Amino acid sequence: MADIRNYTINFGPQHPAAHGVLRLVLELDGEVIERADPHVGLLHRGTEKLAETKTFLQAVPYMDRLDYMSMMMNEHAYCMAIERLLGIQVPERAQYIRVMFDEITRIMNHLLWLGTHALDVGAMTVFLYAFREREDLIDVYEAVTGARMHAAYYRPGGVYRDLPDRMPQYLASRSKNESDLRRLNENRQGSVLDFIEDFTRRFPGYVDDYETLLTDNRIWKQRTVGIGVLTPERAKALGMTGPILRGSGIAWDMRKQQPYEVYDRMDFEIPVGRTGDSYDRYLVRMEEMRESNKIIRQCVDWLKQNPGPVIVENHKVAPPNRESMKSNMEELIHHFKLFTEGMHVPEGEAYAAVEHSKGEFGVYLISDGANKPYRLKLRAPGFSHLAALDEMSRGHMIADVVAIIGTLDIVFGDIDR
Repeated sequence: MADIRNYTINFGPQHPAAHGVLRLVLELDGEVIERADPHVGLLHRGTEKLAETKTFLQAVPYMDRLDYMSMMMNEHAYCMAIERLLGIQVPERAQYIRVMFDEITRIMNHLLWLGTHALDVGAMTVFLYAFREREDLIDVYEAVTGARMHAAYYRPGGVYRDLPDRMPQYLASRSKNESDLRRLNENRQGSVLDFIEDFTRRFPGYVDDYETLLTDNRIWKQRTVGIGVLTPERAKALGMTGPILRGSGIAWDMRKQQPYEVYDRMDFEIPVGRTGDSYDRYLVRMEEMRESNKIIRQCVDWLKQNPGPVIVENHKVAPPNRESMKSNMEELIHHFKLFTEGMHVPEGEAYAAVEHSKGEFGVYLISDGANKPYRLKLRAPGFSHLAALDEMSRGHMIADVVAIIGTLDIVFGDIDR
C-alpha cells in the first residue's frame, strides 16, 4: 500500500485574499482542509505600549491605525474610556455627531468588506460599485477632518470641531470638462449635512444594485451557502461578536443591549441570520448598511434643528477656541498646558466598548493620575474571529478558505496591535 500523508502549505502572508498579513498554515488531504493554523504578529506595532509613552490626547491617532477600515469607531471607545475616568458629560450635539460618524464608518467598512469579499470569490463589478459609494463617504471624512482615513476627529469631551457649512467641490482639470464638473458638484452646493442627507436618499438604491448582482446569483450562493457554518452555541463559546454572532441567529448588539451616546433614541432594527453560514453573514451585513443609513438620516435631521457646543467647556480637558486663545492670557496658558503636558486623568480604571463594524471593540484603560495612560489594553473583535477559522474551515476546500476569510472581515491592524 502506498504511504499517503497529509501535506502542509502556506496560505499568505502575501496572498491577495488574506486581507492583511495573515499567514495560514493549511494541512491538506488532497484539496480538503484537515487543519488551519493562523499565524499572526507580522504587523505588530506595539500600540498598547506606545500609548503609555504619549499623553491621552496624543494617543488618539494611534486608535485610527488599529482597524484602519473603521477609524472613528476605534477613537470612540478610547475617548469614552477617558471620559468615564474624568466623569464628564459630552454635549448632546457632539453625541449625535459621534453616532452619525460611527454609522458612516460602519457603511464605509461594509462597503470595503463587500467589494473585497466579492472580488475574492470572483465578482468584479461589485468591487467597483462599492468603492464608488465609499468615495463619497471618504469625502465627508475629508471635509470634516482634513484627512481621508486617519481622522483623529473624536476628542475626550466631544469632537474636534463642528460640521463645516460648505462641502468641498471638484475643481477643473484636464480630465473634467464643464458638464462633468456640474454633474459631480451637483449635490455639493450646500453644507456637509446637506451632502450626507443627499447620500442617505441615494444609498438604499445602491444597496439594491449590490443585491441584484449577488443575493440570488447562483454562483455566489454556491460559494457561500453552507460554507463556514457556526452554530449559535459555538459562536458564543468562541467569543464571536458583531455580524458574525448575529449571522448565527443571536440578536446581540451593544447599540440596543448596552446603549451609549444617543443610540437609545434611534429607531433601527438588528438583522439576524438563521443558519450561521457565510451567506447569512453576507445578508446580515447588507441589512446592517440599510439600518445604518436610517440612523444617519435621523442624526442629520436632529443636527439641522439643534445647534450647540460640540466639546466640553472645561479647558483642563478641551482646548479653548482659537479666537479666545489669541486674545486672552488665561486661555493661552490652558492651550499651551494642554498640548504640551496634556490632561491629568484621575486615578482609576475603566472599560468602554462600542458596537464596532466587526463586533465588540473595547478599551480597558488604567490611570495612575498622571498625564499618560498607565496601562491600555484593547479588545479587538477580529482576534476572536480569526481563532475560529480552524473550526470553520475543516472539511472544506482551499477555495472555501478564501470565502471564509472574506466573510470574517478581518483587518490586522487591530488583531496584531
